[in-house]
Amino acid sequence: MEILNRKARFNYFILEEYEAGLELKGTEIKSIRKGSVSLDDSYARIKNGEVFLTNTYIAKYEEGNIFNHDERRERKLLLHKSEIRKIDKEIELNHYTLIPLKIYFKKGKAKVLLGLCKGKKLYDKRETIKKRDLDRENRYNIN
Repeated sequence: MEILNRKARFNYFILEEYEAGLELKGTEIKSIRKGSVSLDDSYARIKNGEVFLTNTYIAKYEEGNIFNHDERRERKLLLHKSEIRKIDKEIELNHYTLIPLKIYFKKGKAKVLLGLCKGKKLYDKRETIKKRDLDRENRYNIN
């Protein structure tokens, strides 16, 4: 199962992708397995040499009791220090943004695919829509 951030590829140019582990609580992992996650308006930021996922919505687990989690808390991402330094340098020099593209499972562990992104302007978004429409027309006109 994967949870995609559909708006990310429309609103940003993705320059590089990084895979990061997620530091989660027990009820959060159960909610992710159910698919109760939204990556809309979420982003990652670097604080004190650590990467945190901010504004990601993970719904409360219904069967969870008093140990249930806060739905929009900051979650720590697990990356190598060299990767964090490289990402931090790119963000500082080029003013890029770190956006989660998808959450998925790999060998039973929750992973996040982060994209080092540059924002699109309105005319870039129009170009993306035009290209998508042309691809759709070509796909249906072949038959």
